[in-house]
Amino acid sequence: MQAMSRENAGSNMHALIRELYPICRSITGGGVRETLRILREHVPLEIREVATGTQVFDWTVPREWNIRDAWIKNSAGERLVDFRRLNLHVVNYSAPIRQRMRLAELKEHLHTVPHQPDWVPYRTSYYKESWGFCLSEKQLAQFNDTDEYDVCVDSSLTDGQLSYGEYLLKGKEAENEVLISCHICHPALANDNLSGVAVTIALAQHLASTPRRYSYRFLFIPGTIGSITWLSKNEQAAKKIRHGLVLTCVGDSGNITYKRSRRGDAEIDRAFVHILEQSGEPHKIVEFSPYGYDERQYCSPGFNLPVGTMMRSPHGEFAQYHTSADNLDFVQAEALADSLAKCRDVIDVLEHNRSYINLNPYCEPQLGKRGLYEGSQDETMALLWVLNLSDGNFSLLDIAERAKMPFAAIKVAADRLGRAGLLRDV
Repeated sequence: MQAMSRENAGSNMHALIRELYPICRSITGGGVRETLRILREHVPLEIREVATGTQVFDWTVPREWNIRDAWIKNSAGERLVDFRRLNLHVVNYSAPIRQRMRLAELKEHLHTVPHQPDWVPYRTSYYKESWGFCLSEKQLAQFNDTDEYDVCVDSSLTDGQLSYGEYLLKGKEAENEVLISCHICHPALANDNLSGVAVTIALAQHLASTPRRYSYRFLFIPGTIGSITWLSKNEQAAKKIRHGLVLTCVGDSGNITYKRSRRGDAEIDRAFVHILEQSGEPHKIVEFSPYGYDERQYCSPGFNLPVGTMMRSPHGEFAQYHTSADNLDFVQAEALADSLAKCRDVIDVLEHNRSYINLNPYCEPQLGKRGLYEGSQDETMALLWVLNLSDGNFSLLDIAERAKMPFAAIKVAADRLGRAGLLRDV
């Protein structure tokens, strides 16, 4: 991305995060549908719905949760905890309750971040019916043992739908797809949730405007149950996935972290490692583990799809994770733009990684008489590497890795040699 377009891209992604941030999302419900409707204004999403009770492998689509209001009031009628001020204040998926109780009873349902007195934690209860409130330590200090508190969670758990968004962008190779997946189920968490959504939208918009070898399938899903549901309903479509990426926590100022697929040496893994190493910027490559985001469903042994995960600061490794401090100030436009740029660079590798045959394989062809010996030392070396390894057994990424040169330089060399009649695609 050019400097100005990179700045604009970062600003646009941050603006989308600001728009989505106030919506109370969960794994089901009106907040998810509202989010998908907004995203559909940016890319032509198909919104899918799967009914409560549907069996999806070993799981069952849960009842739909919606919430209107929630509070804890003291005896004077003052709201000490107010869902309308911050939707993290209610344990996500809390069952409805209206009751008066003393602090001793209420405390069993209260959650704080003891070492950060101003922060409110994010807690859920998706698959075990209960209720609760999240608050700061400073708010908790306003409670006392003598008062009686009015507790209300005005919510509903009813048969309904699990909703997710899907966008298929077709390329020349309709049977070969790249999967880009992000989760949309967290309320008021800007990095762990919305940064991935914003970068995925920007990536879809970019790819829609460029020629494509592969087809691209974008999924905007509730975490875990969403990917399980999609895989359950799309076992045949999943067989088309040649490369895949989960995007999450990509808006903070940390260095980029890439988590390999279960395969460990899939082309998406190699492309990411190559791009990050060639960037010269600090980064981290971590091995696959069956804990994290939806990559663990895509990489489950029955599917074993080549799906990696890109993050900046990994989940659980930044203090703000799953707290109210993961807010609009925590994500940065420049970090979002850099994450998008790295994704575009990796996709450029995937799109153009091919194997070639040297049409003049007996000794080194004379480059000078073909006007190919006029560039820099690096450009000449790229030409020589491509010529030497283009026997049909090495891809351009293989060559770039072995030559320790940027993929883009190797691709340019292959293009030049092709135009000179020295190379053809396998």
